[in-house]
Amino acid sequence: MILTIPNLLTLLRILIVPIFAISVMYGQLVGACALFALAALTDLLDGFIARLLNQASSLGAFLDPMADKLLMVTAFILLCIKSEHLTLNIPAWVMILAITRDVIIGLFALQAYPNYDPSQFRPSLLGKVTAVVEMTVIILTLLCNAVGPGSRLDVVFPWSFYAVAFFVIVSGVHYFVRATGSPRA
Repeated sequence: MILTIPNLLTLLRILIVPIFAISVMYGQLVGACALFALAALTDLLDGFIARLLNQASSLGAFLDPMADKLLMVTAFILLCIKSEHLTLNIPAWVMILAITRDVIIGLFALQAYPNYDPSQFRPSLLGKVTAVVEMTVIILTLLCNAVGPGSRLDVVFPWSFYAVAFFVIVSGVHYFVRATGSPRA
């Protein structure tokens, strides 16, 4: 069955993306933060529910990572661009690192596996931790902008970018080593 609960959650995440983008662009940052948190929650729940209810599907295996990338790329780009609504931005180098990692992993997976089956290319624990770190930094960026400069959140704000960079690079190398068949991956 195509319309399983996990697939519906993934479709909800896809539908949230344009509403999230519009909220950021119009300075509705509390709403944007809530929408992003809801989308992140659907990302956590869809896989869990698919395993719990035995509703894993090839459609879900394809749509889930696409929905994740759409959400993350949209958030990184919008929060990197200077605007009147954002006083604190994600630096361009962080956005470039995060997006480049995902593009390289995707291209390598397509090239390395001509008969690509997304259900066989599972995310690693390190990849999941990286996604959580990225989502946390995006939520932190939205909260810092919603609360305004001078909040206590500003203290952790700059350091969070280094955490993203670290996990993006380490997980990118991990995926590469795993995909090339090294026994230590």
